[in-house]
Amino acid sequence: MVEAPGEQVRGLVIAIDGPSGAGKSTVSRQLAERLGYLQIDTGAMYRAVAYLMNQAGIDPADHDAVRRFCTTVDVRLDSVAGVQRVIANGQDVTRQIRTPEMSLMTSRVSALAPVRDAMMLAQRRMGAAGGVVLEGRDIGTVVFPDADVKLYLSASTEERGRRRHAELVARGEQVTLEETINAVAERDAQDSQRDLAPLRMASDAIAIDSSGKDVAEVLDMMEAACKIRSGMVGFSS
Repeated sequence: MVEAPGEQVRGLVIAIDGPSGAGKSTVSRQLAERLGYLQIDTGAMYRAVAYLMNQAGIDPADHDAVRRFCTTVDVRLDSVAGVQRVIANGQDVTRQIRTPEMSLMTSRVSALAPVRDAMMLAQRRMGAAGGVVLEGRDIGTVVFPDADVKLYLSASTEERGRRRHAELVARGEQVTLEETINAVAERDAQDSQRDLAPLRMASDAIAIDSSGKDVAEVLDMMEAACKIRSGMVGFSS
C-alpha cells in the first residue's frame, strides 16, 4: 500500500487464538514488543472476572446474579516496567488468577453471555484503533472476526501440560504432571464443547503448531505470517 502524504498508516489488529497452555500469552507479548503494538491478554480479563465472582461467592449458574455483577466489573490491563498487570475492581490480581482452580472456573465463567458481552465490549474498545495483538480463544471468530491477521497457536496436550506444570511448580504450586495434563485436557473439552463462543480455529486463520519449537521460532513464523497477510501494511522496516 502506498501511503499518501500526511496519511498515517493504521496499525493492524492481530488475533491469536488457541487452547490453554499453547503459549499465547508469551508470544503475543513478545510479538507486540517486536511490532511496537499493544498486547491485550483477553484470557487474563476473563480470569479476573472469574476471580472476582469466586471472591464474591457468586454461583455461575445464578444468571441474574451474574448479570448484575457484570454491571459492576472493571477489568483493565496495566504495564509497569514492561510487565503486564491485571487490575480488577482496583485490585492487582495478576498472581491470584493463575491457579489451576481459576483455570477451570474461568472456563465456566467465560461461557456466560453477560460476562462475554461485557468483556467483548471492553476488548473491542481497546483494539478499535488498531496496533494491537489480542490473544484468547474466540478473538478471530467472535471478538474481531474482521481482524487483519488471524493466527491459531496450538501444541500437543502433553506438551502444553508440561509447560503449565513447570510454570506452576516455579510458583510453588504442589501439583503433579499427570494432574496438570488432565486439567489441560479438561479445559480443552470445556472450551471446545460450550455453546457460546466455543474454541475453534477461524476458517481464514493461519495455523501454527508450537510443539518442539522455542519462542523465537514461533515468533519468527508469526511475524512472517503477519507480513504476508498484511502486505507489509503497519510494519516499519
